[in-house]
Amino acid sequence: MTQERQASRQRSFSIHVGHEQIVIERTYEVVSIVNDFMVGAWFLAGSILFFWAETTYDGTWLFVIGSAQLLIRPAIRLARHIHLGRSTPSYSQW
Repeated sequence: MTQERQASRQRSFSIHVGHEQIVIERTYEVVSIVNDFMVGAWFLAGSILFFWAETTYDGTWLFVIGSAQLLIRPAIRLARHIHLGRSTPSYSQW
C-alpha cells in the first residue's frame, strides 16, 4: 500500500450500520461542512422566531448560539492544519 493511500485511510472515519459501512473521508472538511449547516439552521430558526414578540427571546438565544458556532469554524481549520503539520513531512520543516 502506498504512503499516500495509507495517509488517506488515516484521515477517513467509518460508521457501520447493519451490513453497510459509511466512510467519511477528509474528516475535518466534513466537520466544517456540518458546522456550517448548523450555523445556518440556528440563524434561520432565530430569524423565524423574530416574527413573533413572544418568541423573540428564544430567537435571540439561537443567534447567540449561531454566533458562537461561527467561532468554531477557524478552530476546525486550525486543528486541520496542526494535524497535517504532525503527519505530513513537508509541513514539519517549518
